[in-house]
Amino acid sequence: MKTSSPIPTQPALKFSIIGLGKLGASMAAAMASRGFHVIGVDVNQRAVDQLAAGHAPVQETNLEEMVAANKERIRATRSHEEAVLGSDVTFVIVPTPSDDRGAFSLQYASWAFKELGRALAKKKDYHTIVLTSTVLPGSMRYGLLPILEQESGKQCGRDFGLCYSPEFIALGSVIRDFLNPDFTLIGEFDERCGGILEKAYSQIMLNNAPCKRMSLENAELTKISVNAFVTTKITFANMLADLCERIPGGNVDVVTAAVGADKRVGAKYLKGALGFGGPCFPRDNVALGFLARALGTSADISETTDRSNRSLPERIVKHLKPYVRRGTTVAILGLAYKPHSHIIEESQSIEIAWQLFKHGARVVAFDPLARDAAHTEFRGQILMLDSLADCLAQAEVVLITTPDPAFQNLKAADFPRLERSITVVDFWRVLEKELRGQEHINYVPIGCSVADADNALRLIELWNPGLHTPRILEKPDPKLPAANVAPADFAERKSPLKVRKRSAADRHRIIEFTSNGN
Repeated sequence: MKTSSPIPTQPALKFSIIGLGKLGASMAAAMASRGFHVIGVDVNQRAVDQLAAGHAPVQETNLEEMVAANKERIRATRSHEEAVLGSDVTFVIVPTPSDDRGAFSLQYASWAFKELGRALAKKKDYHTIVLTSTVLPGSMRYGLLPILEQESGKQCGRDFGLCYSPEFIALGSVIRDFLNPDFTLIGEFDERCGGILEKAYSQIMLNNAPCKRMSLENAELTKISVNAFVTTKITFANMLADLCERIPGGNVDVVTAAVGADKRVGAKYLKGALGFGGPCFPRDNVALGFLARALGTSADISETTDRSNRSLPERIVKHLKPYVRRGTTVAILGLAYKPHSHIIEESQSIEIAWQLFKHGARVVAFDPLARDAAHTEFRGQILMLDSLADCLAQAEVVLITTPDPAFQNLKAADFPRLERSITVVDFWRVLEKELRGQEHINYVPIGCSVADADNALRLIELWNPGLHTPRILEKPDPKLPAANVAPADFAERKSPLKVRKRSAADRHRIIEFTSNGN
């Protein structure tokens, strides 16, 4: 990863960061890699000691190496006063957990701002405070700013600056995303503090990203709006996947590739598979719904997106009923909410595992990084195995729930040969080329039709209301699942239709219906 650059021309800005979690520690390391001196602050003494010793206080891609390479420009402390007096700009990155209403709590931010206000009281020079944590509109101006002014005895704008500037990053690629954003977002109390932060970003970021400056409230709304829109796109793609399973020859990858080719839509996040999870996406839709209700309106799209996403694991378990009976051993590959992560918060595969367990299945699981977290979550009721091979060896049904490279590289020979074929349900269709057509594997790609004949009948009846349900007369090809064979004739029909069958090169059999006289 390219991060090196000439040391900024003196006098360079100095930064401090409150909160040394995945984002805070990564920002500190990234800023230091660009030549800036950074002070990290945390209430956790262990995190402070780790960073001070030149080690990453948390697990994140490339963080350990970057901290070690730039430790001469990083120092750590538990003192907010030391951080403020030793820097020009302070970033606050503390938890803002969802409360019972669905809003974001300011409990931790308020405490940090109280400490910062007391530190500002002892500083003669102008200082800029930047909140990076996700909050709702009004939080900065009416929730946190009064704390700073009260504790410092100073006035915002004249004595110090206040900005809201959240980052659009993904866990597992925080450093890369921070240094190469699509854009930087600055909500500013006034032009002075906004200008200081924009200049800082221009020196820190690698890609000369555009900067969007606006009021505090507009920036607060922008942050949750971006996440809400992305989750709506994910949910729309999952709806398309469900529809594709119900039409003959349906394939969600074919459909979304075409839809995403339209520049008004775009292909990113348009992948029908499992729903979204993690610490950010699910709660932002809930928060947007809360905000709308509090302001006397509604956010129906966000609330529907949330409901649809939360209902998906239950629908999936119903979808799996033909393959999973009481006592069936189901192997789940992937328990983190996404690949390259150990985080299982709001993971849909965790919920699927629990529901299958409650329905009487024997569930075993493997994840390259999330084993310990999942083991704690399952409390021994669902078995976490140490290797992928052990997991597959016990399986009658396999669910591939994340597109992790470890799973993408599986071969047909890795799956056991049972008296009955093993069923592999591939939510991301990562093994379609490898597994489709294998004699000992019943391959079920989510988002694709695996019952073309039944799906064709649905469409026949949809557009020919008087037509009775036909019966299948031809014998199925023994190399294909019976459901993939098209019907040859109809025993009863009220519409004057002629049915012609023709062969296709692939497994999908095509039925043409034409009316008499055409």
